[in-house]
Amino acid sequence: MSLAGRNTTLPGDPPGGRRAVAVWSIGVAVYFVAVIFRTSLGVAGLDAADRFHVGASALSTFSILQLLVYAGMQIPVGLLVDHLGTKKVLSIGAVLFTAGQLGFAFSPSYGTALASRALLGCGDAMTFISVLRLGTRWFPARRGPLVAQLAGLVGMAGNLVSTLVLSRLLHGIGWTPAFAGSAVAGGVVLVLTLLFLKDHPEGQEPEPSPHRGAAYVRRQIAASWREPGTRLGLWVHFTTQFPAMVFLLLWGLPFLVEAQGLSRATAGELLTLVVLSNMVIGLVYGQIVARHHAARLPLALGTVAATALLWAATLAYPGEHAPMWLLLVLCAVLGACGPASMLGFDFARPANPPERQGTASGITNMGGFVASMTTLLAIGVLLDATGDDYTVAFSAVFVLQALGIGQILRLRGRAARRERERLVASRVETVHVPAA
Repeated sequence: MSLAGRNTTLPGDPPGGRRAVAVWSIGVAVYFVAVIFRTSLGVAGLDAADRFHVGASALSTFSILQLLVYAGMQIPVGLLVDHLGTKKVLSIGAVLFTAGQLGFAFSPSYGTALASRALLGCGDAMTFISVLRLGTRWFPARRGPLVAQLAGLVGMAGNLVSTLVLSRLLHGIGWTPAFAGSAVAGGVVLVLTLLFLKDHPEGQEPEPSPHRGAAYVRRQIAASWREPGTRLGLWVHFTTQFPAMVFLLLWGLPFLVEAQGLSRATAGELLTLVVLSNMVIGLVYGQIVARHHAARLPLALGTVAATALLWAATLAYPGEHAPMWLLLVLCAVLGACGPASMLGFDFARPANPPERQGTASGITNMGGFVASMTTLLAIGVLLDATGDDYTVAFSAVFVLQALGIGQILRLRGRAARRERERLVASRVETVHVPAA
């Protein structure tokens, strides 16, 4: 399915086309670089522990703080995107995450390194919601699921760069040159954004909303939260994303090296498998949901079930180490977590009008990052408390999955009814629109 296609657009839909692809690609490039910076600690965790002389709990604080800032910024960023537009928010984000990556490169102490990761998380938080908003402004609504999955796929390509390129630079040229050199990419995408990115096509300007301030913020958040589809999207994102995020962001490499006895090279290859699996499954999920909207929830719940089953089999394996075939299957299944989390936006998107898309996406996007932050902390604390018992520590995954599944099952009926009502209402409005 081509993104540039123009056929069968609905009245009022953006036209799509090659210009839409070109503009959207600039926004996605900013997100791509942000993910490289976000996941760079995942391949440098053991090096960071040696460089700053910290243990598991302190090491996890890097990622926890970064995700805390990211999650806390989601609703403010959503409001900013709805208010300022995509170009301004993406530009600010690029400045912040580039400064954070540079700061991390030259940090002389644990404290300054923490501050740098927080700054990076702040800039990173401004990218994905902006890219989602860019997609809704430039592409027809029917392409929404595919556009969102492709954005997630490009983000995982950034993770692949961290795993394959940055990790080798780190061990080849050293900490400061590797991190400082990667920061150049931030400057490149900032220039592209300032020169070429447009918020919307000509003639597709959003309706002006003159009343801004605290009352506007409260209305936007309250109206988005009242929609069951927004809350269901948050819990789908919460339940599906975090197992792979935790694995790739920090704890995958130590688990594979220290608990499973693999070399760093082999562990890096398994992390690469997670990313490659994510990219392939993202394309598949995007095509399925674009054709069969009802497949959203079965895909999400199926991914959670498969992830839980493989983690249980790996952690409960009776031998000293899990066999390589089981680790391969685990990593392949973890690759489905990212695409499944993108399905959360497919529940929030139809539940909210265009002027609330940024806010609703921000609420949804909080879910997975709150879950990831909680799990990162739990694993670090449990590792220190149990003398690096990874079986006990990684069991925290099941607790959060159970919580999320309960909320999904509670909200699914209300969200489905509300979505059907909106669909019927939109069809009635379309029928009554006079021909031009």
